[in-house]
Amino acid sequence: MIKKICYILVIVSLLAFNIPKNLFPKIEKEVKESLNISTFSLVEVKIPSELNLNLPLKISSESFFSIENKQQLKGYLYYGQAKGKSAFFDFIVIFDKDLIISKIKILTYRESYGGEIGSMRWLKQFIGLSPKSSALYKNNIAAISGATISASALTIEVNKLLKSIDILIQNHLLI
Repeated sequence: MIKKICYILVIVSLLAFNIPKNLFPKIEKEVKESLNISTFSLVEVKIPSELNLNLPLKISSESFFSIENKQQLKGYLYYGQAKGKSAFFDFIVIFDKDLIISKIKILTYRESYGGEIGSMRWLKQFIGLSPKSSALYKNNIAAISGATISASALTIEVNKLLKSIDILIQNHLLI
């Protein structure tokens, strides 16, 4: 019964944020595994609009959340999209409470080529990056044959996310 109530709370909190409904179970699973928690709620991280205009990656009320368990901060979740060769793909980045990437996951990939970027073997290169880090394709992030555009696009988006989070930290909106 408690498990059912927790699942309902997660679903309700995700519904408030325009994340596609079919992605809820994947996001819930990844957050629980990554942060080693059984229940959580997502809380919108509010960014002042004037600051958001100057961020490398615009953060909306539907893309960046704190992850809380019993009103304690456990981490952060970013839900985003990147453009492959001809279609967008959905991904999440899960940060621990110190804003270190603990997991990155491709949720939906819509193209027939380039799906290799969903490989945990490739994605683990991002784990451990912090807002002071840079994700640079073909430098500290290896290229993938057959997924050049998608891999490059994801790396660019993660790098913009890290730079944006660093700006939010400098403006005392995080940590």
